Amino acid sequence: MKSFSESYKAAGVDVTAGYESVRLMKEHVARTNTPGCISGIGGFGGLFMPDLTGMKEPVLVSGTDGVGTKLKLAMLMNKHDTIGIDAVAMCVNDIICCGAKPLFFLDYIAIGKVVPEKVAAIVKGVADGCVMAGCALIGGETAEHPGMMAEDEYDIAGYSTGIVDKSKILDPSTVKPGDAIVGIASSGVHSNGFSLVRKVFNVNEKNLKTFYPELGTSLGEALLAPTRIYVKPVLDVISKISVKSISHITGGGFYENIPRALPDGVAAKISKNSYEVPAIFKLLQQTGNISEHDMYNTFNMGIGMVVAVDPADVEKAIREDTALVTIMYANNEIGTLQPIDEIAKICKEKKVTFHTDAVQAVGHVPVNVHAQNIDMLSLSGHKFHGPKGIGVLYVRKGVPLFNLIEGGAQERGRRAGTENIPAIVGMAAA
Repeated sequence: MKSFSESYKAAGVDVTAGYESVRLMKEHVARTNTPGCISGIGGFGGLFMPDLTGMKEPVLVSGTDGVGTKLKLAMLMNKHDTIGIDAVAMCVNDIICCGAKPLFFLDYIAIGKVVPEKVAAIVKGVADGCVMAGCALIGGETAEHPGMMAEDEYDIAGYSTGIVDKSKILDPSTVKPGDAIVGIASSGVHSNGFSLVRKVFNVNEKNLKTFYPELGTSLGEALLAPTRIYVKPVLDVISKISVKSISHITGGGFYENIPRALPDGVAAKISKNSYEVPAIFKLLQQTGNISEHDMYNTFNMGIGMVVAVDPADVEKAIREDTALVTIMYANNEIGTLQPIDEIAKICKEKKVTFHTDAVQAVGHVPVNVHAQNIDMLSLSGHKFHGPKGIGVLYVRKGVPLFNLIEGGAQERGRRAGTENIPAIVGMAAA
């Protein structure tokens, strides 16, 4: 007997539409099959048998994430075939920060009303992302939520598992002063900060179609550009040189993500002049009158991933026979690593106050600061929350720090609470 329920359909759930969605998506799922797949979609669980050849102590690495309010743009533009790439990217890009190769992926789609062609388009994007990442789409769920979501709304989340030999897990504790930071270009805004993006541009169906000469495309197309998937080029580089740590630049931007891949006592100095910030970020900042700090603390600013390597390995990382060169800027080395003690020493020589315990130093009261000719961002490897190890750097009133920096465009009126700022070079106390 065929599965069908008139009563359930009257309540808002059409199971036959779900079956049609599965039929339409099967061809896309099939494209993702890898040798480890031992089951198709439709079972109670996705089966995968990893190849452990050559591994002494295999370790599984898992990640889960969603796409956030970028989905609103896909809905307004009625374009659903790329948002799945974002869902995959947000998971697999995290996994490779451990040095792991993604094995498989599962998606979850909650939708107000199942329209088979729409669901199939979403899953097509997921499948495209899996192919880019070299992992298999072994299962998923599409849940119709009448009464909870508008009929034309949906949300998507994903989950991925990868594998790495224990001895090859990337270890941030190996990062040392003098190491180089290689920046890998992003494809745009990726999948973070879209609540701010939507507010700045007051996005609607009409203005998303507006063409911007500086973008070379419409606002909507620029913003909806899929998150770049770094799996294959990064694993290629890891196989050829000794990569010490990797940071995926997602929510929180440079300030939150780079320090996650640094040990205590080591700071990253990022030269902002080492690459060209893409036009979409400049447009965002200008249109929304957003402070420079907030830009770097929210968006990837054109660098989707950073890799810490020995200076001797920089050229090897970007030479023509590595895949990485195809997605990197001409000037790939964006910064260096140095001891926090060294920063403190320079500050002392310049009669600048330096605090590595800023929250405690200011008594848990936010201190507002102004920017002064900033050319570099210095990010500590200390923890962000709690009373210790924030690594905030600021100067006494009337003693600007820009004397320490070469170049940089002046920005005035910027404010930020030092409780969230990990060692920002170029700040002066208000």
